[in-house]
Amino acid sequence: MADRVTVIGWDGSPLTDAARAALGAATLVAGAAHHLALPEVPPTAERVRLGSVALAARRIAAHRGTAVVFADGDPGYFGVVRTLRAPEFGLEVEVVPAVSSVAAAFARAGMPWDDAQVVVAHPRTLRRAVNVCRAHTKVAVLTAPGAGPAELGLLLEGVHRTFVICEELGTEREQVTVVTSDKAADHTWRDPNVVIVIGGPVGAGESGGWTAGRDPGAGPRGWVQPDASYGAGPGGGLGEGETELLRAAQLARLGPRVGDLVWDIGCGSGAFAAEAARAGAAVIAVDRDPGSCARTDAAARRYGVQLQVVQGTAPHVLENLPEPDVVRVGGGGAAVVSAVADRRPQRIVTHAATRDAAELVGRDLTEHGYRVECALVQSVELDTRVWTETERSVAFLLTGELLRREAPR
Repeated sequence: MADRVTVIGWDGSPLTDAARAALGAATLVAGAAHHLALPEVPPTAERVRLGSVALAARRIAAHRGTAVVFADGDPGYFGVVRTLRAPEFGLEVEVVPAVSSVAAAFARAGMPWDDAQVVVAHPRTLRRAVNVCRAHTKVAVLTAPGAGPAELGLLLEGVHRTFVICEELGTEREQVTVVTSDKAADHTWRDPNVVIVIGGPVGAGESGGWTAGRDPGAGPRGWVQPDASYGAGPGGGLGEGETELLRAAQLARLGPRVGDLVWDIGCGSGAFAAEAARAGAAVIAVDRDPGSCARTDAAARRYGVQLQVVQGTAPHVLENLPEPDVVRVGGGGAAVVSAVADRRPQRIVTHAATRDAAELVGRDLTEHGYRVECALVQSVELDTRVWTETERSVAFLLTGELLRREAPR
């Protein structure tokens, strides 16, 4: 077993004394080609080209001597340290850090990044990384071959973003390019690269923030807002199935989260769409009525969230939308629910005004392989000054949960 493993972060700067000392004593050095070409690597040391970190870790564990592993940027930040410290390898790891690739990318762009979301994109996580770019105004994407700037741009079709693409940071071939997301697929980009994705109003507050990433305390408190919050503007007021308590139940059943894509079909006032976006999810809101689309845009602006509004009639308009994780069907009935179930989201929530309609939707979801729950939800608003009823709402709330585990998308 290796006597000691030292992980050296490399950002293009001269090596520190600690890094030089560890490297001078190394009998095995693992890293990318540009790391192994450094003049400080001992000529007698065994050299391992770093591809799969797990495979390299097994080789290091079987090595008798002292090992050094190079990694770009800070190796403890989405880097190799997590894998090397896995109990199965039994390695004792020391770390010599460097400036992370994300910090370097934002420095090249001259931008603060304490308010940025940071995600890793490789072929298995690319779709979720894109959903974060849809939902947030400032995202740093650590890319991989097959999940780079071109792929990000293609999957962001219909959503305007600005890309700051930082290629080969810290090397003589370093290059920073600014393009719009729709142009990213027109170029060939060199690995490794980091993509800063910008969209919507961005700017640091005068006093700065208090937590990294999106401020969870921004905006009014509460998962859902009072019905009156969505009553302004032409055609104001909430439609059927949009009442505050029903929205709260729908959000609880769907549980939208960061990395998810939510479809809100029949978005109406935009209340549910805005509240799902406040949870950190990407949202595509669909409605055939131009007034509803305008109100949804206004709701998003009011609460400072990013979402995409698509005008069209379901189910036909759904054909070209990216795959959803969870879906709320606010309008369209059984035909739309059936079309949504064909796309295999993890969860679907809808409502019905009558038992017959609820049974029809429930049977269809069951036939599509969903476990169905139905609850009769009744809310009664009271005037507490005289304790009299002011408004009553009754609806059948249906939830479909996909029973068979789908392959990762």
